[in-house]
Amino acid sequence: MAEDGLSEGGSAAALAVVLRPVTAADLDRFEAEFAGPHGPGPYQWYGHTPALRVRQALADRGLLGGDENMLSVAVGDTLVGRVEWLRRAWGRADTSSCWEIAIGLFAEHRGRGIGTRAQRQLVEYLFEHTRAERVQVCTDADNIAEQRAVVKAGFELEGRIRRAQWRAGAWHDQLIYSALRTP
Repeated sequence: MAEDGLSEGGSAAALAVVLRPVTAADLDRFEAEFAGPHGPGPYQWYGHTPALRVRQALADRGLLGGDENMLSVAVGDTLVGRVEWLRRAWGRADTSSCWEIAIGLFAEHRGRGIGTRAQRQLVEYLFEHTRAERVQVCTDADNIAEQRAVVKAGFELEGRIRRAQWRAGAWHDQLIYSALRTP
């Protein structure tokens, strides 16, 4: 999955953003970087959770080819975060499934257009390698940076899902965006 060459956020130099399979060392870094409420940022901290299930999925299937998948995001040779895609359904799963994507970037790499590029690349990958007609993103109604990133990545706002996510001791509204396969 090659970089698209676009410069975003006023940056003069385009960054070579690549998606690649996750390694055990990547998982170690994700655990270190995203541990605690300050690591992942205010919209991704859900409390402490065990990493055993993710490590087992890495050992069993490389975190690929299932209903919950993950790739590492790198700029050149530098690991900067991860993207995930999860199967969702709007009706019967065997006929009405789609992918929902998510991203987590390390704090020092946010705000540089990397998230936009990584999410765009993931959508292209999913449309090229799966039967999905739809890819969706849900983000906190206050997460302006992610809202801008997904619009730049080609998503369209569909609506608000009220009090859909429990985080930090309160319910939070989510906004849902979608990208559809083009003929």
